[in-house]
Order: sequence, then C-alpha cells, then structure tokens
Amino acid sequence: MNTDLQDLVVVSVEQAVAAPYLSSRLADAGARVIKVERPDGDFARGYDRLVMGESAYFVWLNRGKESICLDLKEADDQAVLRRMIDGADVFVQNLAPGVIDRLGFAPEALRRRNPRLITCSISGYGVEGPYRDLKAYDLLVQAESGLSTITGNEHGMARVGVSVCDIAAGMTAFQAVLQALIGRGRTGEGRHIDVSLYHALADWMNVPYLQYVYGGKEPARSGLNHPTIAPYGAYACRDGAAVLFSIQNEREWVNLCRDVLLAPEVATDPLFKDNSHRVANRAHLDAIVTGAFAKADRAEMIERLERARIAYGRVSSMRDLASHPQNRFVTVETPAGPVRHLAPGARFDGRDAEFRKVPALGEHSEALRREFGAGGAMDGAARRRA
Repeated sequence: MNTDLQDLVVVSVEQAVAAPYLSSRLADAGARVIKVERPDGDFARGYDRLVMGESAYFVWLNRGKESICLDLKEADDQAVLRRMIDGADVFVQNLAPGVIDRLGFAPEALRRRNPRLITCSISGYGVEGPYRDLKAYDLLVQAESGLSTITGNEHGMARVGVSVCDIAAGMTAFQAVLQALIGRGRTGEGRHIDVSLYHALADWMNVPYLQYVYGGKEPARSGLNHPTIAPYGAYACRDGAAVLFSIQNEREWVNLCRDVLLAPEVATDPLFKDNSHRVANRAHLDAIVTGAFAKADRAEMIERLERARIAYGRVSSMRDLASHPQNRFVTVETPAGPVRHLAPGARFDGRDAEFRKVPALGEHSEALRREFGAGGAMDGAARRRA
C-alpha cells in the first residue's frame, strides 16, 4: 500500500461517484478515509449487482475506506460526525445543494473550528449562478455542458459510455485537494474547495468552445471519425472487425496509399493533395478506404499498418478489453470476496499497487462510534494512527 498520505484523516459524507472517486484516490495514497453513509447506505451500492452481488461502481471507488452509518438528522450522530471532523485533515461532501449547511456542517463554520481543515464540496453547478440549487447527475450534465451535441454521429447524439462528468469532477477535486495539502504545508492554513460536475466538464470542453466562439465553427458529430483530419477514423475489415487509424502528415498519407491501401496512385489524386482537400472530399476518400479494408481481415490490415508505421487502434469489444495484452490488474477484497479489476493508470517505481478492502455497509460503525462517541474523542495524531 502507498503510504504517502498515511498521516492524513479524511472524513467524507459521500454518495454516487464524484466524491467517492476523490476519497478513493486519497485512500489509495494511504490516507485514513472514513466514509459516512446514510443508514440505508450509499445508493451507488445498488447501481447493479453484477460483481458477485456487489455494484461495479462501488467496488471500483470505495476500496480502502472505513464505513460508518450515521443518521445526520439525529443529534447523537451529528455529534459523532462533528468529533470526526474536528480531528480531520480533509472533509468532503457531495450531498444535494444546501443540505450539508442545513445539517449544521457548513464548510466555513467547520474551518473556524479547525483552521487547518481542508473542505471540499462537490455539486452539480457550483455555488453561484442561477443553476446553483439544481440537482445534477452525470447524463444531465453531459447534455447541459454541450458534450452531447459533439458526441455521436450524423444520426444523432449519444451518451459517453462512462460517467465522464462525475469522473472529471472527482479527478478535478483530487488535484485540488493535493494542491491544498501542499499549500497547507507552507502556510499552516486549510482552505475550501468548490468543484462542480458542470465546471469540471466545461473545462474539458474548451477546445470546441474556443473553436465556436473565436472561429464560428460548430463542431460536427463525427462518430469514430476525426472532425478535422482525414483519413482518421474506424473502418471495418473483411472479417467484420474494425480498426481505427490516423494520418498525421503527408509522408504517412503516401505510405498509407502505397503500403496499406495498395493504391499508390491515390496519394497524388488532386482531390486528396493535402489534409484540407481530403476533409472536403471525405465521402469520396472514405469509399476508397472502406473498399480497401473490406478486402482483408483485421490481422492483415494491422500488419500493413505496422509496416507502414501508421498509428492505429483496434476497435475493442468488452471481450477484447478483458483479454487485452496491455492490461494490468489489481485484486481488491470486497464483502463478496476478492475482485480482480483493471489497475489505476499511474504506477510508482514499477511496482503494482496494493489496496485495502471495500467495506461492507456500516462495517466500522461500532468501532468508529466507540472512537468518536461521547467521551471517546482522541486528538488528531491518535486518530491518524488508528
């Protein structure tokens, strides 16, 4: 297990994806993360039952945490949470807008009690503007941010296949908390962080935004084709499998025509003399490429692309992904038993990560109530060692 953050205590009143993403990454780095769940649990536990009876999202995002069930409408449970926060380094919450304040845990008030505390609130639309009080879920924000209008193909819009807005918010929050920890190391003072699903994803939308605002270009939905480079897209082979390749310069274009399409004369066709012409005549070009790919199986086309040193990627099914030769895996204990899943993207010093278990609902409630109940409060250093 990574021990970089082993002296930190994180208390997270969390649900769904964005806040659990943040706290799971802090736990991966060695922090003690106390996950506060409602008595019936984080509703992400019930998203599906496909991982040996557990939810795929929950298994992915809740390893290494302690779970306590608290009813935050009850005074005794509020007192337990307050004692936890008083000795914590980071407090995270992503309840519906205004709820945490009404419960008596407004971040500014918490930081008056504990000036070293870093607080992070994750919301749908942020704390300002006319939408600040709206609930927001991933697909809603995909639509609201404009992502949906540039995703899909000529037949219509499509949802990004994973919860990209939630994950973007979680990643943004993780970066911000690490920055705040570095800042606190210099100043001794915590700070408050606001992250919203909308603003995290809007930042990712800057390229189409800038193209539209400054260039008047409305991005087209181009499916698995690049909107401004041709040929750069996916093409089906004779065996029905598809391969996606990219041409980045004129040298590669000549190599593609000669060594992959087996039609060197296409490289000098005036219709395709540079990328701008190829994009303008994409339909004609696609017909040529599609015809060439339809004459060979994917394995053969990949051999040609490699010989021509053309960048490519297989269009993988979930079966392909499950057996992909580049995969790295980690095994995590869950209430249902060990689960092997894809490893995080970062690796340290060439070593595989080791992670603590995914908690059952309220697995640590009794122990944490003893630790943080009336008369059971400890100082911050003792809590970190627990």
